[in-house]
Amino acid sequence: MPVSRWKLLALVIGVAALAGFSGKPHDRNYYESRGEVVWEVPMNEKLIALTFDDGPNPKTTPRILELLKRYEAKATFFVIGYRVDQFPNVVKREIAEGHEVANHTYNHVYFNRKAANPDKIASELQQAQQRIEAVTHQTCPWFRPPGGYYNDVVVNTARKNGYTVVLWSWHQDTKDWQSPGVRKIVDKVLKNARNGDIVLFHDHVEGSLQTVEALETILPELRRRGFRMVTVTELMKHKRYNSVQRHQ
Repeated sequence: MPVSRWKLLALVIGVAALAGFSGKPHDRNYYESRGEVVWEVPMNEKLIALTFDDGPNPKTTPRILELLKRYEAKATFFVIGYRVDQFPNVVKREIAEGHEVANHTYNHVYFNRKAANPDKIASELQQAQQRIEAVTHQTCPWFRPPGGYYNDVVVNTARKNGYTVVLWSWHQDTKDWQSPGVRKIVDKVLKNARNGDIVLFHDHVEGSLQTVEALETILPELRRRGFRMVTVTELMKHKRYNSVQRHQ
């Protein structure tokens, strides 16, 4: 009977929708092939994107900016909204010196599967963006979820709010937030540097200047090797679309 067929179709759709949320999470290939999450950008050019999370910090960030200026490097700063409220002049300097300011939520909330509420995610994105735009008078399409937590809800909510999720190259996670030692941070970056990498640093690490000290070695060495250090936006402009995505 027609009614039975419609009921069966509704049941199938409902089960499929439920599986999409609570079933096995999609893997990197799924999101990367759809252009919904970026880990790195395959290319022939010797470009590399340096990114800094959790700032601005009134002491650390200016020191990083001085080093970036010295070595003609540009970077993307994934800022936290409430810290933008506290230190707007640091963010203004980032923009004035040619860097990029991107969204890292307002309160640094971890959106793991249990906490991935679309309304909460949208609120965090919008609050942070309001603060960023008020200070920089610019918009930026990149969003990095705190802790690197991503799933369908995070990715889809970000997209509905005009963002693409940007993470980092798996071989370029410096773990500097753990204060592992300057040498470990340096080695992580320099021993693994490849065209199109996105490197994860933090410019706000409580009580630690290891990132700053590591950059004093990393920046001149990358430059010596012929790398140009650019924003995520600049990196994306050079993407080699017909390449197989790299995985670690």
